[in-house]
Amino acid sequence: MPSELVKCVVWDLDDTVWDGTLSEGAGVRLRPGVRALIDTLDQRGILQSIASKNDEKAALTELERLGIRDYFLVPHVSWQPKSGLIHSIARRLNIGLEAVMFIDDSAFERAEVEFAHPQVRCVDPAAAADLLGRPELSRPVTEDGRARRTMYLQAEERNEYEKSYAGPQVEFLRSLRMSLTVAVATPEDLERAAELTERTHQLNTTGLTFSGAELRELMGRSDHTLLVARLTDRFGTYGTIGLALVGKTAEEWRIRLFLMSCRVMGRNVGGAILRYLARSAEAEQVRLTADFKTTDVNKSMYTVYRLAGFKKTAVEGPVQVLEMAPGLQHAYPDYLDLSLPVTTD
Repeated sequence: MPSELVKCVVWDLDDTVWDGTLSEGAGVRLRPGVRALIDTLDQRGILQSIASKNDEKAALTELERLGIRDYFLVPHVSWQPKSGLIHSIARRLNIGLEAVMFIDDSAFERAEVEFAHPQVRCVDPAAAADLLGRPELSRPVTEDGRARRTMYLQAEERNEYEKSYAGPQVEFLRSLRMSLTVAVATPEDLERAAELTERTHQLNTTGLTFSGAELRELMGRSDHTLLVARLTDRFGTYGTIGLALVGKTAEEWRIRLFLMSCRVMGRNVGGAILRYLARSAEAEQVRLTADFKTTDVNKSMYTVYRLAGFKKTAVEGPVQVLEMAPGLQHAYPDYLDLSLPVTTD
């Protein structure tokens, strides 16, 4: 069984979300406790969808009548095998199948999905009462978590806009009217920061993970600064999309961990943050260095460092040490409105 956190719960409908079979026309009602469970998962930032063998129009109309339609992203209602529906949902939401949980009352449907996608967790709704205590679904409620479903809907608008945009890429980026804020982390940021270290693998320079308590301890030390980055644009907020943990001495600032959410890939946000750190280090007359540990999926972050002017200077065990070349011009992209912290002390 995979150990990763669940990012999306996919629900069957008949005798799972509701009691009864919709196509039989006798009327259905929500199963006891299901509404509260769906709402709690949503508050935790866990996405939800539908994979149901039903008439699509009738099923979506019933979800509207029951007042829960808006909880479900990219619902798939058809007579196709549910393994295919779940694969399509994961692709549409840009998540791996190992991050999906499927709830269905039919042992046959669960077996069909398990055979095609053994990495998907398949659950009988009879066990639904205990779901919220499962570790893969247990995470604190955060501001970003509560807004995650909304951010996915905004991302769909963004993607449709990008597909329809006919001009050069840089003009598209300017048209988004992006605003990037870099700030020293506060106690209110810690749960989201810890979540980012656990969930972000591709755009992650060293793969370090921290609990909220560990980050709180680091925040209290004078030799470390934890920075968080937030991004908004014309479509809404991306939320907290990045962090940098910087170790400090009188001669050197070392970026121990730098990561970005995949939601901002292609926006040059990482480059802008590194340019900010480079300018700040020059103002303090210290060297700016960075740790980088190669994984199977994070090569793009090495490219971000190289494009920002970092070069490898040493190897310390599994970690490469990169250093920012002095004297570079560190201009921010002109399509990013950048707000910075007053101090990094």
